Amino acid sequence: MHVETLLLLVLGAVALIVAVRWVADRTGLPAAALLTLTGIAYAYLPGPNVVLDPELVLTLVLPPLLYSAALDSSLTAIRRNLRTVVSLSVLLVTATALLIGVGFALFVAGATLAAGIALGAAVAPPDPVAALAVGRRVGLPPRLVTLIQGEGLLNDATALTILSVAVTAARGDGFSTPAALGQFLVVAAGGVAVGVFVAHAVRPLRRIRRDPLSSNAISLATPFVAYLLAETVHVSGVLAVVVAGLVIGHNNPSWASGASRLQTEAVWRLVAFLLEGVVFLLIGQQLPAVISGLGQYDTGTVVTAASITVGVVLLLRPLWLWLTEHLPQSLHTRLGGEDVAGQDGDPRTVLQRLTGGEIAVLSWAGTRGVISLAAIFTLPLTTETGAPFPDRDLLLFCAFLAVLVTLVGQGLTFAPLVRALGLRADEADQARLRNEARAASVEAGLRRLDELAAEQHDHVDDDAIEAIRSQLQGRLDRYRRRLDVLQGAEGGEVPMSPQYEAALRVRRAVLTAQREELLHWRDVGRLPDEGLRRLERELDHEEGRLPARG
Repeated sequence: MHVETLLLLVLGAVALIVAVRWVADRTGLPAAALLTLTGIAYAYLPGPNVVLDPELVLTLVLPPLLYSAALDSSLTAIRRNLRTVVSLSVLLVTATALLIGVGFALFVAGATLAAGIALGAAVAPPDPVAALAVGRRVGLPPRLVTLIQGEGLLNDATALTILSVAVTAARGDGFSTPAALGQFLVVAAGGVAVGVFVAHAVRPLRRIRRDPLSSNAISLATPFVAYLLAETVHVSGVLAVVVAGLVIGHNNPSWASGASRLQTEAVWRLVAFLLEGVVFLLIGQQLPAVISGLGQYDTGTVVTAASITVGVVLLLRPLWLWLTEHLPQSLHTRLGGEDVAGQDGDPRTVLQRLTGGEIAVLSWAGTRGVISLAAIFTLPLTTETGAPFPDRDLLLFCAFLAVLVTLVGQGLTFAPLVRALGLRADEADQARLRNEARAASVEAGLRRLDELAAEQHDHVDDDAIEAIRSQLQGRLDRYRRRLDVLQGAEGGEVPMSPQYEAALRVRRAVLTAQREELLHWRDVGRLPDEGLRRLERELDHEEGRLPARG
C-alpha cells in the first residue's frame, strides 16, 4: 500500500470518527454501533479496504485500550466486588466457551469439541466500551459501572488463555486437562506478577523525570512494556497491562505531579477516542471477508452453528447472573458490598443483591467487540498434519455474527432499556459526597495553615497566610452553602438555584473578559505569545474547575 493511500485512509478514518461521534452526541445513539455500521457500508464501496491483522490488534491496539480503561477504573471498587468480577470474567467466560464447544460437537456436523471451544473462548469476553459509554451518559449507578468495568478488564486474559489451549488441542499438538489447568494458573499468576512489577518499576522513573512531557512519555510506553515483558516470559500480557494500569491509576495521586496528571489524562482520552473509533470501523470492514468463506457449508450447518453461538452468548449471561443471585446466603457472591462501620466501630460488610432490573442491565451490557474478532482471526490455517484447521471459515462467521448482534443490537437498545427500568445514579447523593470531600480537604488546609502560623518562622509572611486563609474560608463557606442545598434534594437530581447559576455566569463572563484583554495585549505588541499562552493556561485551569455547561 502506497504511503499516500495509507495517509488518505488514516485521514478518512479520523474524519469518520469525528463525524459519527457528532451524530451520536446529537441523537443519543451509541457511537460504537454507528461506527460499526459505517465500517460495513464502507467495506462494500469500491476502493482499498483494511483487513484485520490479529497480531497488530493484540500487540499495538489492545494494550493501550486496556491500560487507558484500567487507569480510569477504581482498584478499590473492583477489590470490593472482586468475587462478582471473578465470577463474570473467569467462571462465566469459561462456561460460555465450554457450552459453545459442546453445542458444536453435538449439533454441528463434522465439528470438533476443541474447535467449538476455541470459538466459545473468542466470543465469551464482553467488550464494555460501548455499554460504558452509553451507561455513563444515561447515569448508570456506580456499582453497575464498576462491575461492567471490572469484568471487561479481566475477561480478555481468561478468554485468550482458553483459546490457546483449545487451539493446541484442535491442531493435534497433544492435550491434557491437568496440564491445561496448570498452564492457565501459571499464565494468570505470572501476568499479575509482571503487572505489579512494571507498575512499581515505573514509580522511580516518574520521580526522576517529574516534568509533564517525560512523565507522559513514560505513561504511553508503560502498557507496551508490560505486555511485551509478559509475553516474553510466556504469561498473560493482557493481565499484566490491566494490573499495571490499576496499580498506577490507584497510586497516581501520590506518584505523579498535578501537571503530569492533567496532561496524561488528556493524552489518554485522545488515544482511547481514536483507537476505539478505528477498532469499530475495522470490525465493520471485515464482513465481506468473513462471508466469502461460507460457500463450502450448507445453509442448515451455518444456521445451526450461528444459532448455538448467538444463543449461548445472549442467554447464558442472564441465566448466570440470576443463578448467582439466588445462591444460598452462605455461598452468595458479594455484589456491590460496601464497607461501613458497625456500632462497635468494627468494619462490617453490607451485602446487596442485584435487583431484577440490574440483572437485566448487566445482561444487556455484554456487547462483544474487536477482541473477539482478533482472537478468532488468530486461528491457524492448518493443523500439525497440514490439514486445514477444522471449520475455520465457519468459526470466523459465527464470531463476527455474535459481535454484530451484540454490538449493534444491544448497543442501540441499551440506553432505552436503562431508561425504561429507571436505573439511574443518585446524582444528588454523589454531588453531596463530592462537596463533603471538598469541604474536608479545605478544612485540612486551614488546619495546616494554623500550624504554619503557630510555628512563627521568620520567612512566613502573616499577610500571605491571612490572604490564603481568607481564600480557603471563602471556598469552605461556598461548599457548606451548596451542601445545605443538596441536603434537601429530591428525586436524585442535583438542584441548581438561580443564585448559583447566576454566579457561574458571572465567573465565566469574568474569565472571558480576562482572555479578551490578554489577546488585546498580544495584538498590540505588549505581550509576547509565550506569555499569552502561559496566562491563558492559568485561566483554562480556573475555568476547568467550573461545572460543565448543561
